[in-house]
Amino acid sequence: MPYFLYKILPSVSTLVKNIEQIGEYKVYKEAKQKARELRIENEQNKDVTYRIIFAENVIEAEERLHEKREDTVVREWEK
Repeated sequence: MPYFLYKILPSVSTLVKNIEQIGEYKVYKEAKQKARELRIENEQNKDVTYRIIFAENVIEAEERLHEKREDTVVREWEK
């Protein structure tokens, strides 16, 4: 399964994210390096996020990006 690199832009609604596929990589190390480069190039633009998704195809990757994930619970001893 490949690794997909996405650029996530600010969106109008919390239900739908504004995403743009940057690339598809067979090796995680390559995807990680490209994501790191893009994050460094766009440091001044805090609204843009880059994410790597491991999925079988583009449709599954985009579905995972649009999933609503619950916030993590931080325990008192973890603060």
